Amino acid sequence: MSSSPRNISVTLLGKEYVVACPAEAEEELLKAAAYLDKKMQAIRAGGRIIGSEKVAVMAALNITYELQSNLAAERAETSSRLNHLSQLIDQTLADNQ
Repeated sequence: MSSSPRNISVTLLGKEYVVACPAEAEEELLKAAAYLDKKMQAIRAGGRIIGSEKVAVMAALNITYELQSNLAAERAETSSRLNHLSQLIDQTLADNQ
């Protein structure tokens, strides 16, 4: 059962934001905010993108790309494992006939 939300303060590009968050998710939210801030700082440090809103959009695009790449790699690995297990099952069945 989740607890009622509480207000958590996070800082992104030096600006403080207050967000509602269940107590059990606070640690993960703070980690996510730190990761986002790190990405935003790196984009801003690159000097090619100006404005917090544009930096936030580019960070969101980069993080979404990372997520999709990781999911695709996990799907490929899962598919490979399932194919291997299927081959083992087929071989075991053939050996026992």
